[in-house]
Amino acid sequence: MRRALLALCAAPAMAWALAGPAAAHDFWLQPALFWSQPGAVTPITLQVGHGPNRQRTPIPLRRIVRFTLQGPKGAARDVRAGLHIGGATEDAAVTLPAPGAYVLALESDAAAQSHLSAALYNDYLEVEGLTPALDLRRRAHRMDADGSENYRRCAKAIVQVGPAAKAAREVTRPVGLTLEIVPQADPYARPRAARLPVRVIFEGRPLAGALVKLNDLDHDEQPVETQRSDAAGRAVFAMPRAGRWQLNVIWTKPLPRTRETEFETSFSSLSFGLPG
Repeated sequence: MRRALLALCAAPAMAWALAGPAAAHDFWLQPALFWSQPGAVTPITLQVGHGPNRQRTPIPLRRIVRFTLQGPKGAARDVRAGLHIGGATEDAAVTLPAPGAYVLALESDAAAQSHLSAALYNDYLEVEGLTPALDLRRRAHRMDADGSENYRRCAKAIVQVGPAAKAAREVTRPVGLTLEIVPQADPYARPRAARLPVRVIFEGRPLAGALVKLNDLDHDEQPVETQRSDAAGRAVFAMPRAGRWQLNVIWTKPLPRTRETEFETSFSSLSFGLPG
């Protein structure tokens, strides 16, 4: 089923924007280096898609409502000035001045829309574990109706400057995205834990029943591991080995009948990299 959805990803950039989430649901921040040195400028690309169909996102800059950097000292600061989406080699760049862990966070508005045939939309809801939305369509006898939604993108990335030591508090705290994956353990801390527990938060509250996926960004056609969040919004994964990694989750809520679309969906990711 996922292969059928991935086949949609072969369209050019404009088709990505029109086809919406079913064509390209994974979206993440990709720093050039997840481990950096004090004072270094870190280039970042905004990535979307899977495997050979991955590409830099064509999302317009006007849709980005938040781009912040939380460091080891002080509150999160606005780094929207560092965005230049569609640049020759990067979409953003930030300077990381001091040793410690930094959390980059980005969120778009929910102005984008996706309109799909009933079969494709129902498959998308099933693949992404959006059971409440699927059940709602069944109860409303809309399984044969085309599906539509407004959607937003949320993404975080953890970058370590200098050597890691004890767990960094900024990594394990929510930053206030509409949909957010919050590690309950710092994956960069020494010694490295055997498990990686995370909590999913939606609109400020723990989210139960969400399908959370762990992807190896160097081999991401299929997730390495998937877990459902429990009643407290928690999901626990085996700590990944060395490499570049991404966790992602999707959630949706019904919209009033007066709205043009049926649901409002949020896509969220957390990316990080582990040295050998």
